[in-house]
Amino acid sequence: QVQLVESGGGLVQPGESLRLSCAASGSIFNIYFMGWYRQAPGKQRELVAGVTIRGSTNYLDSVKGRFTISRDNAKNTVYLQMSSLKPEDTAVYRCNVKCLDYVNKPYDYWGQGTQVTVSS
Repeated sequence: QVQLVESGGGLVQPGESLRLSCAASGSIFNIYFMGWYRQAPGKQRELVAGVTIRGSTNYLDSVKGRFTISRDNAKNTVYLQMSSLKPEDTAVYRCNVKCLDYVNKPYDYWGQGTQVTVSS
């Protein structure tokens, strides 16, 4: 059974920082992507940041320069360092892991979500 356990969310004031962590456990193979999505009430889910197994990263335009994604392949863990947080960053953040089985069938795994609230 594969589980993605997220931590690090919370309530902060504008300008403060949070660090999200997502640790994957269980029978998981051939990870090729780890990333963070977010969804605010009434809005579509969007990819915030992603990193490939080789280390290539991409970011949502609105978070570039403020957020940094990193991963520890040995621990199957992905992090999102969020700095200079804005009220617009308020959302439920979900970790996503994409992998392939040994016949190249793709699988998506999702965390339960962690709430990030930025408010004065």
